[in-house]
Amino acid sequence: MSFLRPQLVQPFARNFPGASVRYFHRSRVSLALAPSNPVRAVAAPAVGSYAPKDGEHVLSSPSELARKISAKVLPKLPRPDVQKVVVVGSGGLSIGQAGEFDYSGSQALKALSEEGVQAVLINPNIATWQTSHQLASEVYFLPVTADYVAYVLEKERPDGILLTFGGQSALNVGIALDKMGILERLGVQVLGTPIRTLEISEDRDLFVKALKEIDIPVAQSTAVSTVNAALAAAETIGYPVILRSAFTLGGLGSGFANTPDELRDLSAKSLSLSPQVLIERSMKGWKELEYEVVRDGADNTIICCNMENFDPLGTHTDDEYHMLRTAALKVIRHLGVVGECNIQYALNPNAREYCVIEVNARLSRSSALASKATGYPLAYTAAKIALGYTLPELPNAVTKTTTACFEPSLDYIVTKIPKWDLAKFSSQVNRQVGSAMKSVGEVMAIGRTFEESLQKAIRQVDPRWKGFEVYIEPEDLDDALTKPTDMRLFAIAYAMYRKNYTVDQLHELTKIDKWFLHKVDNIVQTHHAIKAAGSLENIDQELMTRAKRMGFADSQIADLVSSSEDQVRAHRKSFGITPFVKRIDTLAAEFPAHTNYLYTTYNASEHDVEFDEHGTMVLGSGVYRIGSSVEFDWCAVTCARKLRDMGKRTVMINYNPETVSTDFDEADRLYFEELGYERVMDIYELEQAQGVIVSVGGQLPQNIALRLKQTGVNVLGTDPEQIDNAEDRHKFSSVLDSIGVDQPEWAEVTTVDAAKQFAGKVGYPVLIRPSYVLSGAAMNVVYQESDLEYRLSAAASVSPLHPVVMTKFIDGAQEIDVDAVAHQGKLLLHAISEHVENAGVHSGDATLVLPPFSLSESDMARLKVIAEKVASAFKISGPFNMQIIKKPNEGPEDDPELKVIECNLRASRSFPFVSKVLGRNFVDAATAAIVGQDVPEPVDLMAQKRDYTAIKVSQFSWTRLPGADPFLGVEMASTGEVASFGKDIYEAYWASSLSTTGFKVPRAGSGMLLGGDVTKPEMATVAKKLFELGFKLYCSSPAVEEFLNNIPYISAKRIFFPTKDKRKLREVFDEYDIQCVINLAQSRATSFTDEDYVARRNAVDFGLPLLNNARTAQLFVESLAKKIPQGGLKGYVEGRIPSEVKSWREFVGSRV
Repeated sequence: MSFLRPQLVQPFARNFPGASVRYFHRSRVSLALAPSNPVRAVAAPAVGSYAPKDGEHVLSSPSELARKISAKVLPKLPRPDVQKVVVVGSGGLSIGQAGEFDYSGSQALKALSEEGVQAVLINPNIATWQTSHQLASEVYFLPVTADYVAYVLEKERPDGILLTFGGQSALNVGIALDKMGILERLGVQVLGTPIRTLEISEDRDLFVKALKEIDIPVAQSTAVSTVNAALAAAETIGYPVILRSAFTLGGLGSGFANTPDELRDLSAKSLSLSPQVLIERSMKGWKELEYEVVRDGADNTIICCNMENFDPLGTHTDDEYHMLRTAALKVIRHLGVVGECNIQYALNPNAREYCVIEVNARLSRSSALASKATGYPLAYTAAKIALGYTLPELPNAVTKTTTACFEPSLDYIVTKIPKWDLAKFSSQVNRQVGSAMKSVGEVMAIGRTFEESLQKAIRQVDPRWKGFEVYIEPEDLDDALTKPTDMRLFAIAYAMYRKNYTVDQLHELTKIDKWFLHKVDNIVQTHHAIKAAGSLENIDQELMTRAKRMGFADSQIADLVSSSEDQVRAHRKSFGITPFVKRIDTLAAEFPAHTNYLYTTYNASEHDVEFDEHGTMVLGSGVYRIGSSVEFDWCAVTCARKLRDMGKRTVMINYNPETVSTDFDEADRLYFEELGYERVMDIYELEQAQGVIVSVGGQLPQNIALRLKQTGVNVLGTDPEQIDNAEDRHKFSSVLDSIGVDQPEWAEVTTVDAAKQFAGKVGYPVLIRPSYVLSGAAMNVVYQESDLEYRLSAAASVSPLHPVVMTKFIDGAQEIDVDAVAHQGKLLLHAISEHVENAGVHSGDATLVLPPFSLSESDMARLKVIAEKVASAFKISGPFNMQIIKKPNEGPEDDPELKVIECNLRASRSFPFVSKVLGRNFVDAATAAIVGQDVPEPVDLMAQKRDYTAIKVSQFSWTRLPGADPFLGVEMASTGEVASFGKDIYEAYWASSLSTTGFKVPRAGSGMLLGGDVTKPEMATVAKKLFELGFKLYCSSPAVEEFLNNIPYISAKRIFFPTKDKRKLREVFDEYDIQCVINLAQSRATSFTDEDYVARRNAVDFGLPLLNNARTAQLFVESLAKKIPQGGLKGYVEGRIPSEVKSWREFVGSRV
């Protein structure tokens, strides 16, 4: 959790496991500044007629005199002469490198286009806003690897390259390109921070030497590249030690080791992910702090903000703050960073001793958070600095009245809490949080008191949580309090509410600072006061005001006095208690600001804005989690921009700091706020909005759509009653029956016996799922009765209150996705994508192919008819998505059966993919249909023939989740996606597979480890093909060995396979040169020593490609066979540009 606090309060630092506190230094601006009128979307240049002469840099100031003087005083820096710049993106969203790079890359592209520079973007993440033609002039959906970036540089011949906006991936590529000599040969200038600085910040030995030159202490560490060297280094330093990998993301492969055995396992794993690891003295118990620093080419340097994380925390004094601030400025200047960077320290709580842990000489996750929390657009500023601007001449893009060389100060408090989606991975994943990152997203809440900000943030992380209440009851409470886990906050709630732990006791166990615990205790005391009131009538104006100022939700108060949320709302409004809207202005209201960057609070006495715009509200997607990610941000941004183009005012609500939709210039008004019913109603009533759009932000806005309508809100587009009909199994089923659309047999059961009866009737396998779920939570395919009993006790407590839906599961069926847009029940656009995997893999994890490769003309026509019938039956106005299964036909003459398994009356995660592949923006059309203005004519995009194929592949983060079984099932597990184009399915699949972060192509003639279910027909064809291509085949089980050696002309060797000793297993992999694991198991492993599980798990732990699905393994091997003759395994060769290296425009035929 992170926490930003206003500098107006005496700064203390307190916190939480992995929490961070930010402090702001206030600097006085010496020039008197007058307000200028707000200009939409682009920072206004300063007024005054003095124009800079050649090479002069001029202060951004309304004062003519100041501009003239500054032209003589500011250093004359030559600006780089660039017309075309390549921007390297970050690839698919994974744990450690997520949506924050879509935001920072988009900011950089905005800055380039303002300067008239042509931007060429390389990023295979098709779901992002930055990969739209609105920002870049050319987009390449290709792997972010040195080879592919080199091909693009050779083809495009740019003048410059930006490496600091694509996370660690882009940085590593830049360093590799420099080593290959390509940048120098092609005359490509590295803009911003120079390569040498990037190398020094990434290579530990160089980094330590550089900091010693200026007497800055660094954590005592030794860089090693073998396991034995690691053990020797630890002996010298003394246990416990921390191991960190160089050149990796978000602490990947790092951790603590207390004994030589622990270090042996950890270093074996880490050295497979990174060429070099560091063994350093463990500073557990020290405070960890981060500073965000900006420096320009003229050596002007500012600290944007600082944060504190890691517990235990001591008090943080001004004296320490200035010591670290001075060190930060010294380090950044010495290293020569040009742009933005982040520096991390460890600070001894008991002495004035500190050391630098690391410097990220690039935009990081915390820079996106810092930008949103302070209103200082770090990425935009860094891009301008890279183009040769200096801080004094850049205007502050948010206030538009001050210059960019100020340090922000705030009059509000921000709390950031990560979203850990660890529950998705059942019992396998260790829930403890440590030095390696495990969170998939984060929320940011803004309030005027810590209590208000904290409770808001808790509700944002999970809509089921209403605030700081008891949600878990740990058996061993003291253990739950001592060890930081994703749920420790609620262990503290349990200790305070139920077990009456005191602040002192909690401080002893958690080492969380008392100041912080006293604040939480204020929430607890207010909770008790509300409960003591006994009924809603007894809550007077004073108590209601106190509760709202402490951040209590209406529904939370309702639970405490056995009332309903609507009654509490009415009671509260009868006292005239409603929230105030405040503006974020980066200057603590010291200067007039004109931002539309807003939040609500009860700790205020007046509004900062007039409510005279009556805009259209767009509800965003909320926190990134498994099942809802950056693709919904693309939909929300596209929708808001389309509304603006139609001449409508827009109001965006979202609370995710990693998104483009929460950028201050994407909507006329941005509320950094909760997406629950209460807050949406508050904003709707204050703004007197024209209507609300609920169908572009994923599942969260859909959940409140019906309530909004029932309260009299004008919900635009498809009627929420119809949304409910599609979400409710019974209603949905009867609608399909009435229009003659087929569906698999299903039943809703409330007892285990009824479940067995249904399974007996339709035959196994069956699919079971609890009612109303997001992204397949707790869904399972069951193949036999014994399994059914276990699943119904584990998946859900089956009861009349919690019924379970059972569906006949069709084995071997093909799954098809239909994305469409309709207006008043009439189909306007539709896209039909085909899954490579058979049904049984969640559609969010499946490999999608568009245009489809195996569907006949008659299948396509029948699918279109189903889409037309569904659109008409639900009277859809806006986007919708269906999943349909195609059951293989019994006889050669029969048409295959098409059965609808799911329908969502909202935009789906594949909307950006189909829009970009077909060259037609589905969300633009959907927005027109929702508001009923400029509705396009229907067009059949699927009837048009295309000479290219695009494939979307899921990005998994298994490496980050120690213990999780990398197995694909009906539960969604991927954290992101990538897509590439090609002339056929093989070329597209090759490029998209290589686009997944960290994919290493196996070397020619290396070893392949095969395992899993030998009854799968693909096992034999895959083995045959690999053997023909010259790979060596290995296996661990006698059954697989016998099966493989019975195939004519093939020989496979069974190898010794230690399932419990990771170090020995690493040696076995090295001995046989195993570079790829193909494991086609029937089901998820039940034990940690299962050979298939060990093979899958170690493939990801050792950074090797894992193919865990029969259909995709077959496709990969076929693609490999096509690519090897073209030199696909050889790496970059000058002058040989592969055929898939074409821009999006070249494939689609136009700028979309």
